Amino acid sequence: MSMSMSRDQRGTLAAAGLGFVVVLLDVSVVNVALDALRARFTTDVTGLQWVVNAYTLAFASLLLTTGALGDRFGAKRIFTAGFAVFTVASIACGIAYSLPILVAARVVQGMGAALLVPNSLAMLRQAFPDTEQRGRAVGWWGAAGGIALAAGPVLGGLLVTHVGWRSIFLINLPIGIAGVSLTLRHAATAARAHSRSIDVAGQVAAILALVALTVCLTEAARFGWHHPLVYGALLFSVVAAWAFLWLESRRTEPMLPLALFRTTTFSAASAAGVIVNFAYYGLIFVFSLFFQIEQQLSAQWTGLAFLPMTVVLMAVNILAGRLLNRVGAKKLMIAGMLIAASGYLLLLPVRIDGSYWMLVVPMLIAASGIALMVPTMTNVTLSSVDASRSGIASGVLNSARQVGGMLGVAVFGLFVRDTRPDAFMQGMHLSIMTAAVLLLCGSVMCLYGIRTPRPVHIENTSRILASDR
Repeated sequence: MSMSMSRDQRGTLAAAGLGFVVVLLDVSVVNVALDALRARFTTDVTGLQWVVNAYTLAFASLLLTTGALGDRFGAKRIFTAGFAVFTVASIACGIAYSLPILVAARVVQGMGAALLVPNSLAMLRQAFPDTEQRGRAVGWWGAAGGIALAAGPVLGGLLVTHVGWRSIFLINLPIGIAGVSLTLRHAATAARAHSRSIDVAGQVAAILALVALTVCLTEAARFGWHHPLVYGALLFSVVAAWAFLWLESRRTEPMLPLALFRTTTFSAASAAGVIVNFAYYGLIFVFSLFFQIEQQLSAQWTGLAFLPMTVVLMAVNILAGRLLNRVGAKKLMIAGMLIAASGYLLLLPVRIDGSYWMLVVPMLIAASGIALMVPTMTNVTLSSVDASRSGIASGVLNSARQVGGMLGVAVFGLFVRDTRPDAFMQGMHLSIMTAAVLLLCGSVMCLYGIRTPRPVHIENTSRILASDR
């Protein structure tokens, strides 16, 4: 079959790519606006954590359900709805006049993101029935996300510095209009498939468990561990998590098939996903505060400070795919964990009055280790389950990664809650050490927990839904 694409295929690919772009842009641009948000809303680190984590919380908790919605009602319908929700929520973020309204709008943004990502891939599967064409289309989709991830901090920094923080949200309006227009014009309307039921009870329990845990970890920074809200939220989280597991163990079509975790390799890969995002996104949040509050860099220079890290993520991601068959997934996972831990340990001597250039090499090393693991853990996950369960397996791994990133921001935000220079640096060093120790423990877990997997085709590997966050 010719590799040329029809007009509708190109339009569908462009729409799916734009959906992935806005999701990853809103992951990266907000971090460079933290100081501007802190000044505008006169808030503390806890308030900033909620701005970041409100989005991730909704995204992580809904991912497993939104794929089923696409199967049941049609990927085009759900994707279009997701773009509309995301765009309206972005406008609400851009005009927010108080922190609670901004946080609420970020929750709705996260809901839109959860509707967009899995269904963008489902649309590509419908538009490209040929396997070779589909693999190339998914590659372009992933490349669009990678570019957005790398360009996000720089674009966000420029917008915040020269236009204002509201512009990082309002820029989604023209993208949203273009995305909806392309989808309605070019994407095929698939027949509804009623084979997958919606696990409403399990979804509610999962949301309650994650929200309560996030409240506990985030508000502990403000009220302390002995406050009734904090330990009450922790207790509620434990009860909701137990209820979720009980419900999932008894459903014939659960949103989270617990049987997957009977495979040691799948469990280890999922845990690795939590560790990787916990370390990476937790420290991105910490370093965003370090650059903007402690070193008093502008949003523009903060965005540029992260550029080497995001560019190497994109480059090494590609390299990892080529190394996978030569080195083996298990060795690559262990190497990635050790390299990332080494990079973070080299960041321990960081000082407020130190030179930025002393941070570049350690940051590049850490990012390289993280990038080695992302496609590798995807391959490990998909090769550990039957082909018929690859979709739900990739969804579980991606949800695990989102939860890891959310917990990283919550825990490390707790460590650096005091922005006085000495206290902040103490919390920052504790955050770096925690990330390194977790990665080292993760390497041991991979050594004993991961079996050598069979190689997985690039089309399936890309179904992780996101090359990052």
